[in-house]
Amino acid sequence: MKKIFSFTKKKKHTSGTPDSGSVLSVGYELREKDLGKIHKAASVGDLAKLKQLAKKNDINQRDKENRTALHIACASGHVEMVQFLVDSKAELNLCDNQNRSALMKGVQCQHERCVITLLDSHADPNLVDINGNTALHLAANIPSVSTAGLLLEHGAGINAQNKEGFTPLTVAVREDHIEMAEFLLKKGADVNFMNLDQRLILNHHTFVARLMLLTSVFIFGDHAIMNFTCRSPLMIAAGNGQISMLRLLLRFDADITLKDSEGRSADDYAMMNGHHPCSLLIIEHGTQRNDGPSLSHQALSQKKQKTLLTSPSQDGSKGFSLGGPATDKDDFEENSQSESLSR
Repeated sequence: MKKIFSFTKKKKHTSGTPDSGSVLSVGYELREKDLGKIHKAASVGDLAKLKQLAKKNDINQRDKENRTALHIACASGHVEMVQFLVDSKAELNLCDNQNRSALMKGVQCQHERCVITLLDSHADPNLVDINGNTALHLAANIPSVSTAGLLLEHGAGINAQNKEGFTPLTVAVREDHIEMAEFLLKKGADVNFMNLDQRLILNHHTFVARLMLLTSVFIFGDHAIMNFTCRSPLMIAAGNGQISMLRLLLRFDADITLKDSEGRSADDYAMMNGHHPCSLLIIEHGTQRNDGPSLSHQALSQKKQKTLLTSPSQDGSKGFSLGGPATDKDDFEENSQSESLSR
């Protein structure tokens, strides 16, 4: 299944103009020939020119990618231009072709002062891009704890799901961003959230066409839902062998008894992927909570010999593809780093 959460690493600003005639801006590749005068002024940070143009032009005009001057100013980190556009009543929540707002670009490109300016002007922190990612998903993927804090202070949904069913916490866990995960948990993120992949929810009409292709389907009202594996953050960490993350989740009372749709627990994920230290940690946590004795070597050995008909695969999309800094691991722009999160 194609990953949809590809995030990109922050790129450095380039002061020059490439031979191709394009101006590279963090988060966007801007081709001068495709830009109007207002967009060009925003891309190079020419505030005087922008002020002049704003007198006779619509500051909300879009380019071929549906980007406004505010998008480009935020992606480029031109705070004074962002402030001018905000003061000039620019529309804050317009979205580009990737359905990303100027706030999302500011977060994605790690320009926190631009983010603060937009949030203080009531930009919506809960808009979602084409992959269902909110600004908080992007912050969790970077990771930027300070930006995540700003978003939460301004009403960002801490348990919002993207199209893969991942919450910002799931993103942090999958990318092994321990500090970010701990921050979100302290802020009240649901440690036991089971992801629901919205891409597997089919419209009734689509369902009829695909019925013969599906082996297991559940009907709910006007929708059909394929039988799929939903996992908790603990299962993901265990399957990836992330023992430090596992300790953190257990400290925040992650439920080791939860099972996916095929009846597999976090311990099963650890064992089937060969992460025995993770399995031992889960078992010890369970016995300590039950005030019981540690499992004997014999009992543990018997458990490990248990055969599962299917084994949970390791969540190899580390580098998020959740759109995450990873899966392509870089997506904020157009190469392998840019497919789902940038542009």
